[in-house]
Amino acid sequence: MALLQLAKGVSAPRISGTIPVTPQAIRKIGHRYQEGGLERALYEKERPGAAALLEDNQKQRIIAMVCSDPPEGRARWTVQLVAQEAVKRRLVPRVGRETIRILLLHHDLKPWREKSVARRPTQCRLHRQDGGCSGDI
Repeated sequence: MALLQLAKGVSAPRISGTIPVTPQAIRKIGHRYQEGGLERALYEKERPGAAALLEDNQKQRIIAMVCSDPPEGRARWTVQLVAQEAVKRRLVPRVGRETIRILLLHHDLKPWREKSVARRPTQCRLHRQDGGCSGDI
């Protein structure tokens, strides 16, 4: 319908008043029609998208790392920590937090919610006669 009205000389803003499409979209349809005919006007070319940042083996190694214990001194993995450790352990040359976040999301992993409580051993100040402890430091 938009192409027919464009062919009759109706302006894109006027067409957008009768069809729920922006004038810019109507102009793009017209340009695509001029470039490649009706098929091109109706269907946009497939867009290539961004190249994958991680290869399958890199993804698998990162997932395995996240499934293991976090580094010493840390109670749990964070997205930032995973990104830093992946580079530090040379699993990948470089990786960003968002790439890691999406990778973990696709594998339904939320390591920041898993808390491994690390407590230091208690030292008793006062020993009872039964061998128990009366006061922890």
